[in-house]
Amino acid sequence: MTKTVAYRWHVRKVMNEHGMQSTTDLVPLLAERGVVMTSTQVYRIVTGQPERLNMRFLAALCDIFDVTPNDLIEPYVATKSRRGRKTGTTGAATPSKPSKNRPTRAVIRPAGD
Repeated sequence: MTKTVAYRWHVRKVMNEHGMQSTTDLVPLLAERGVVMTSTQVYRIVTGQPERLNMRFLAALCDIFDVTPNDLIEPYVATKSRRGRKTGTTGAATPSKPSKNRPTRAVIRPAGD
């Protein structure tokens, strides 16, 4: 079984709960706390799902909205089951959806079918 660690980014939701609709409203509030960013940078972080995050930026968001990092980031673990090949099966192969990267297995049928 494979585990994938992921997270949900709730900054947009927290902004809406505090009556802030535009990401550009966040730029001066961040600058007051020593985090200088362009409106485009703030927009990308707020509306996307950042892979890396500056800790000063996170601390500034927590101060602006009076929340904790747990309110902004919700970690979760998704599990994937490993499905191996079935062994000992008999019968004709059933054609499946062809993949772009793999050839499709040929099915040989007797004449007259």
